[in-house]
Amino acid sequence: MKEKKPPIAKKIPFEITTHGHTRVDDYFWMRLSDEQKLAEKPDEQTQQVFDYLNAENAYTKAKMFHTESFQEKLYDEIVGRIKKDDKSVPYKSNGYWYYTRVEEGKEYAIYCRKKETLEGKEEIMIDANVLAEGHDFFQMGGMSISENNKMLAYSIDTVSRRKYTVYFKNLETGEILDTTIPNTTGSCTWANDNKTVFYATKDEQTLRSDKVFKHILGTDFQTDKIVFHEKDEAYYSGIYKSKSKKYLVIYSGSTLTNQYYLLEADNPEGVFREFSPREEKLEYSIAHFEDKFYVITNWDAKNFRLMETSEVNTEKQNWQEVIAHREDVFLEGIELFRNHMVIEERKNGLTELRIINQKSGDEHYLEFDDPAYTAYSGTNPEFDTEILRFGYTSMSTPSSVFDYNMNTQDKKLLKQHEVVGGYDASMYVTERHYAPSRDGVKIPISLVYKKGIEKNGKSPLLLYGYGSYGSTIDPYFSSVRLSLLDRGFVYAIAHIRGGQTMGREWYEDGKMFNKKNTFYDFIDCGEYLIKEQYTSKENLFGMGGSAGGLLIGAVINLRPDLFKGVVAGVPFVDVVNTMLDESIPLTTGEFDEWGNPKNKDAYEYILSYSPYDNVEAKDYPNMLITTGLHDSQVQYWEPAKWIAKLRDLKTGNNLILLETNMEAGHGGASGRFRQHKETALEYAFLLSLTGTLD
Repeated sequence: MKEKKPPIAKKIPFEITTHGHTRVDDYFWMRLSDEQKLAEKPDEQTQQVFDYLNAENAYTKAKMFHTESFQEKLYDEIVGRIKKDDKSVPYKSNGYWYYTRVEEGKEYAIYCRKKETLEGKEEIMIDANVLAEGHDFFQMGGMSISENNKMLAYSIDTVSRRKYTVYFKNLETGEILDTTIPNTTGSCTWANDNKTVFYATKDEQTLRSDKVFKHILGTDFQTDKIVFHEKDEAYYSGIYKSKSKKYLVIYSGSTLTNQYYLLEADNPEGVFREFSPREEKLEYSIAHFEDKFYVITNWDAKNFRLMETSEVNTEKQNWQEVIAHREDVFLEGIELFRNHMVIEERKNGLTELRIINQKSGDEHYLEFDDPAYTAYSGTNPEFDTEILRFGYTSMSTPSSVFDYNMNTQDKKLLKQHEVVGGYDASMYVTERHYAPSRDGVKIPISLVYKKGIEKNGKSPLLLYGYGSYGSTIDPYFSSVRLSLLDRGFVYAIAHIRGGQTMGREWYEDGKMFNKKNTFYDFIDCGEYLIKEQYTSKENLFGMGGSAGGLLIGAVINLRPDLFKGVVAGVPFVDVVNTMLDESIPLTTGEFDEWGNPKNKDAYEYILSYSPYDNVEAKDYPNMLITTGLHDSQVQYWEPAKWIAKLRDLKTGNNLILLETNMEAGHGGASGRFRQHKETALEYAFLLSLTGTLD
C-alpha cells in the first residue's frame, strides 16, 4: 500500500507590520468568515480551505487506519461504562422536584419535574432528543421557569457558535409559543409577574454579550426594549435573579472588574439602579439575604474578603467587613441559608467547606480523606433548610452528591456516579506531589494510577495542564480515563500558575508579563515526574485544550525533546494575530489576561511565546491537534495554520495530525456518546505511540 503523504498547504505571503516590526503570515488565507462557512455554495477561497481541512482529515484517517478497530474497542469500552438509563439527584424549588434523566440509546437528556413529592406524576418539560432530531450538532442552553411554575423559557444552539435561540413553552398545555428570540447568551430571567422576561444578546461579529432586553410574553421580540447596553468592548453583560427572588441583577464585567445593577423583581417596569460605581480592577460578587447584601471582594484583599451592606445603601463606602482577608486562604464563594452560611475557601490548593451557624456563631469544616479532591456547594435553591447539598470527587472517587445536615453534622450519600461493569477504588492510587519550579515555587501535581505500577521510569504518563484565566483544574474522577489507567498509564494534573490553585497570587504569577511561568511550571512538573521515575522522556505525553492548547504549543517550542507525544485540543496558538484583531470573539475582553499587543511591550512579550510565531526547524514530538470548524472561542484557522507551518519547518519523522470536526465548535461533538469518538481517537493516538493496541 502506497504511503500517504501529508497535505502541504500553499503559501500566500501576507505581511503584518506592528510597532515597526513586520511578520509574514503565509497561511493567513485560511481565515473564513461565518458567512463564507455557512454559504450554500462556497466561493473559491472557502473551497480551498475546506479542501485543505478535508485533506488533513483524510491524512489523519490514513495514518490512524491501523488503529480503527482499536478505536472502536476503546469507544465501546468508554461508553460501556456509562449507565445508559440514569437520573440526576432531584432538587426542590418553589414546590417542585426537578431532575434530568437519560434513556438507553439516546444521546440527550430529558428534563422533568414532579409537584410537591417525588411520588407524584412526572411532567416532561423538555425531551432534548426530540429537539435534536435532524441536527448534526445540538446543545441545550439555559432553562428558566416563571414564578407561578406555568411558563418555561429554554434555549438551544444547533450550530455550535454559542448563539442560542430562546423558546417559550406553556407547561400546563404543552403549547410552544410562536415567539422566538435569536442570538442570545442562552439564559433568561423571569420577573415576578410571570409575563416579563429579561435576556442578553450577543454582538453579531464579536459575540460579546453587550445588551440586556426586556420581553413581554405575547409580543414580537423585535419590539423588546433595551434596558442595558455595555459599550465598553472589554466587558460582558448578562442578567440573573437573586436567590431571594427579590432582585433582578444585571452584571457587567471584564477580566478584572465587576459592576452590578439592581431592580426589584416585583417591579419589572422600573429602572435598574447601580449597586456601586464602577472602579477599575475592583472585583466583587453579591448575594442578597433579607435586608442586606453580602459582598465577596478583592478590595484591599488579594485573596478576597467577605463584607455586607444594607440593601438600601449599597455603595462601596458602606460595605462592612464580615470575614477578613487572609494571606493563606482564598475566599471563593458563599452559599446562604436562613440560619447558616457556607463558605467555599481554598487552602493549600484544596477547597474547604466552612459551615457557620449565623445564630450561635459556631463553625466547623467538612472533613475529606483523599490527599487531593474536589468539593463544592451543589444545587441549593432554598433558604429555609438545614440541609446543604454538596458534591465531592477525587482522582479515584467517582463523582458523588451528598446531603449534609448543618446542625447534626450528619452526612448522607444520595448518589455516586456508577461505573457500569464495576469499579474498585482500592485498585487505584492517588497522590499529591509538589514539584520545585525553576524560581523556587512548589507546583502541586495530582496523580492517579493503577496499583502495581513500579516507579522505574518505564510507565507512560499523561500530563494534563491548563493554567489560564484563574481557572483551577481540580482533581476529579473520570470513568473515561480508566481506559488509559488500566493499560498502564499514569495520569497527572499539573496545577500550574495561571490558575488559582494556591490563591490569587497563583493567577497573577501566570498571566500578562508573567505568562511564561505557566509554561515553565508545566515543563518543571514533567522533569520532576521523570526524576521521581514515574516516567521518562520516551514515555511522557502532554495534553491541554483551548488555553491549555496554547500551553502545549508553547511548551513544545521550548522543550520539544521532553515529550514522546502531545494532544492539543482547540488550541489557542495564534496569539499575536488574534489579540490584534478586535473583530474576533473574546479578544477585547482578554487584554487583562494576555496584554494588548497594540502596546509595544505587550506585543513583544506575546510574540516571544506565541506558539504559531515561534515554530522553528526542530524535531517536534508526535502531535494530534483537534479543532471544530464553527468554534467561536478559538477559530479553526489557528490550529490549521499552526499545523501547516509545523509541516513546513519541522525536522525528523514524528507524526503530526490535524482532525477538524466540520460540524462542531469549541466543545467538540455533542451528545453523551458521540463525543467519545473523539476521545477514542485521542487515546488510540497515545496508546499507539506506546505500542499498546489491545
